[in-house]
Amino acid sequence: MGKSTFQMAIPLFMAALMAAIFSQTSAVSLSKGSFKDNFDIMWSESNFKASPDGQIWYLSLDQETGCGFQTKQRYRFGWFSMKLKLVGGDSAGVVTAYYMCSENGAGPTRDELDFEFLGNRTGQPYLVQTNVYQNGTGGREMRHMLWFDPTEDYHTYSILWNNHQIVFFVDRVPIRVYKNNGESNSFFPNQKPMYLFSSIWNADDWATRGGLEKTDWKKAPFVSS
Repeated sequence: MGKSTFQMAIPLFMAALMAAIFSQTSAVSLSKGSFKDNFDIMWSESNFKASPDGQIWYLSLDQETGCGFQTKQRYRFGWFSMKLKLVGGDSAGVVTAYYMCSENGAGPTRDELDFEFLGNRTGQPYLVQTNVYQNGTGGREMRHMLWFDPTEDYHTYSILWNNHQIVFFVDRVPIRVYKNNGESNSFFPNQKPMYLFSSIWNADDWATRGGLEKTDWKKAPFVSS
C-alpha cells in the first residue's frame, strides 16, 4: 500500500462488511455482535469513535497519530464491501485505506489487496489507488478517477476475490479486473487468507502530487466515516 503499507489512519463509515465471505474450507460470516466482537483496534484507540447505534465508525488523523482497525478473522475468497465518506475540504497528504492483508504488519511475505484514497487540496478531485501484493512484492498500482465527490455522501467500495480474478468495484461498477493467468509463475495472491483492515494516515511524502502538497495540520483532525 503506497510507500508505507501499515502506517495508516482515517475514520470510516462501515455500515456493511458483507456477503459471501469464504474461509479455506467453509463459508463464514461476521457475527452480528458489536464492533469489539468482530474487530480489533490496531493503534490509537482514542482516535476511533462509533455512533450511538454502532453503525457508523469514525477514524481520525491528527498531527500525533492516525488510527486503524482489522477483523479478528482471516478470510480466503469472497465479496467484501465497505461504505465510506471521505475527508472533506483540504485533505492533501491524507490517505484513507480499506484493504486486505495476510499479516498483521507489513511483513516481507505478505499478500495484500488495496483501496487507497488519496486526499487533495480543496476543490481538487480525490484519486483512488488500487494495488495487489504477492509474497511482499507490489508494484501493481493503478490510479482511478471517481465520477462523484466522495466527501459528500457514502459510497460503496468492494473487492471480489476468487481463484480466477480480483475485481475492484465502486458502487457496484467494476473499475479494475486483475486476472489469474493460471500459470505456475502467475503473480496472483490466492493461497493465504487475509484480514480486512481500514485506516487513516499521513502520507504527504508521496500521496498528493508526488509529495509536493503537504498536509496542512491547521485543518486537523481529519475524519472519515
